[in-house]
Amino acid sequence: MCLNPQTARAQVEPFIAQIATFGFNFCPNGWAPLNGQLIPINQNQALFALLGTYYGGNGTTNFALPTAKPIFSATGFPLTQCIALFGVFPSRN
Repeated sequence: MCLNPQTARAQVEPFIAQIATFGFNFCPNGWAPLNGQLIPINQNQALFALLGTYYGGNGTTNFALPTAKPIFSATGFPLTQCIALFGVFPSRN
């Protein structure tokens, strides 16, 4: 129960690097599959600032997205795991 409805707000945009699971077989616009693909740093500097080379890449010209194992719904339907390429840069405050 929300005691103060003024403080409960839905976020319109995802956080950059937010990971979400979707019940369809593609990633929505602005999201990429968690398949380890290399991304040029100059194509997405904000995402590189968050991920660095933790998942791969040379750190000079490219970096890698995470790789996720396939997951399935309770009925066996494959789900798609994606990472947000754009959105709100997370704050530590």
